[in-house]
Amino acid sequence: MCNLYSMTRARTEAARLGRALSDRNNNQPPMPGVYPDYPAPVILKSDDGAREMRDLRWGMPSPRKVLFDAASRRAGALRAKGQTVDFPALLRMEPDKGVTNIRNTASPHWRPWLGPGNRCLDSFTAFSEPDQGGGSLQPVWFALGEARPLAFFAGVWTHWTCVRKIKEGEISCGLFGFLTTESNAEVGAVHAKAMPVILTEAAEWDLWMSDAPWTELAGLQRPLPDGALTVVGRGGRTDEFTPLDWG
Repeated sequence: MCNLYSMTRARTEAARLGRALSDRNNNQPPMPGVYPDYPAPVILKSDDGAREMRDLRWGMPSPRKVLFDAASRRAGALRAKGQTVDFPALLRMEPDKGVTNIRNTASPHWRPWLGPGNRCLDSFTAFSEPDQGGGSLQPVWFALGEARPLAFFAGVWTHWTCVRKIKEGEISCGLFGFLTTESNAEVGAVHAKAMPVILTEAAEWDLWMSDAPWTELAGLQRPLPDGALTVVGRGGRTDEFTPLDWG
C-alpha cells in the first residue's frame, strides 16, 4: 500500500501538463513527503467543466461499516464503564482517517466516485512502498527515472463532511485517493501486493478526465510495464531529490 509519495516539481508544471486553467494555491512549496491526510495538489473538474488545481486532503471516506464497527467498540467500552451512550452521536463523531488506496472498483462504496465529476489527476514525482521483500519495511522510492519526471496517479475525489481528527471536530473538506493495481516487476520485488495506477501519457490523462463512463476507463487500472520504474532512494521518509529550478 502506498502511503507516502513526493511532489518535488513546480505546481505550475503539473498544472500545465494536466491542462488546469487555474490553481487555488500556486505558492505551495515542493513536497518531498506527502503522508495520509496531508493536503496535496490535485487536478479536477470545476463546476463549469474546466480543470483546476486544488489542495485536497489525502484519504477518501471510509466505508460506513468500518466507522460503525469502530463506534460500536467505543460504545462497548463506554458502557462497560457504566456510561450512557448516544450511539448516533457517537457514530457521527467517529474519527475517519480515510482510505488512501482504492483497489476494488467493483465495490458499491467506490462506484459513486468513479464517474466523470469525481475523477482527478494526482501529481507526483516519486512514490514509496515498504520493503516487504527484504523484510526491513523501510521505504523504497520509485520514479519514472532519476530526474523524477512528473506523472499522475489515477485519482478520485469528493467533498465530504466528517471528523478527521478529534481535535478538529466535524469539518467539511475536499478528499482524494488513487487507484491501485497489481505490482509490476520493480515494485513487486519489494511489495508484491499492489502499486498505484500511474498515467504517463497525455492521452491517458485526457481519457481519465473525460466524460467517458467507467466501463471505457477500467482498462487504465493496470500496472506500468516492467522496466518502466527506477528505484531512486531507500530508507528515507522523504524524497531528497532537489531539482535545479522549481519553475
